[in-house]
Amino acid sequence: MNLHRAYLSLCGFYTLLVLIGLIALLRGGGSAVALIQLGVGSVAVIGLWGHTLGKGFINPRIWRPLAVLLALGIVVQLIAVFTASLSNAALTWFLSTAIFSVLPVIVLYRYGERDQPLWASPDELEGGELLDELLLAQPELVVEKHLADRQATVRVSKAGEEYRASVSRDRGEGVEEFEERFRHPATLAFFIEKFTCISMEDLAAQYRDGDPAPA
Repeated sequence: MNLHRAYLSLCGFYTLLVLIGLIALLRGGGSAVALIQLGVGSVAVIGLWGHTLGKGFINPRIWRPLAVLLALGIVVQLIAVFTASLSNAALTWFLSTAIFSVLPVIVLYRYGERDQPLWASPDELEGGELLDELLLAQPELVVEKHLADRQATVRVSKAGEEYRASVSRDRGEGVEEFEERFRHPATLAFFIEKFTCISMEDLAAQYRDGDPAPA
C-alpha cells in the first residue's frame, strides 16, 4: 500500500467514525459535548479529505486554528481523564476521541499552510509559471508602479528552491518595507497582487518586451 492509499484509508476510517457518532447521537446516545465534538470532527474530516486529494476546501485560514482547537481538546480531555470522576462510558469516549484526534491535528496543521499550490487559483498558478519563466532569464525582477493614490516597488529573486519578494509600498501614510519568502511561485504571485498594486500583467509587459528596467 502506497502513502496515498494509506491516507485514503485513513480518511475513510475517520469518515466512518463520524457516521457512527452521528448514528449514536440520533439514537440518543450522546451529550451536548459529544454533539460539539461531532461537529468539529465533521469539519476535520473535510480537511483530511482535502489534504489527501490535494484540493483546497473552504479556506486555508481555518485549518490551523482548527488544528490548535483539536490539540487543546486533547489536552483538556486527558486532564479530565486523570483528574475527574468519570463514568466508564465517559472515560472511554474521552480517551478514544483524544487518541483519534492526534493524527488529524498534524495533518490539518500541514493542510492549513497557505504556501501550497492546492490553495492557488488558476490565475495564481498561471502567474507562478510566469514568474518561473522570467526568473530563468533574469536573476532578479524589479517592478515599480505609480498610481494616483499609491505606489509600490517589488524585487523578486530565487535562491535554490526558495522565492523571495522584497516590497516597498506607499499608500499615502508613509513608506512600508517588508520581505517574504515562499516555496511555491503561485503563492508569490498571490502575495504580490494582494499586497501591492502590481499585477502579473505588469511583470509580463515589462520583461517580455525585453526591457528589464523598472517602469
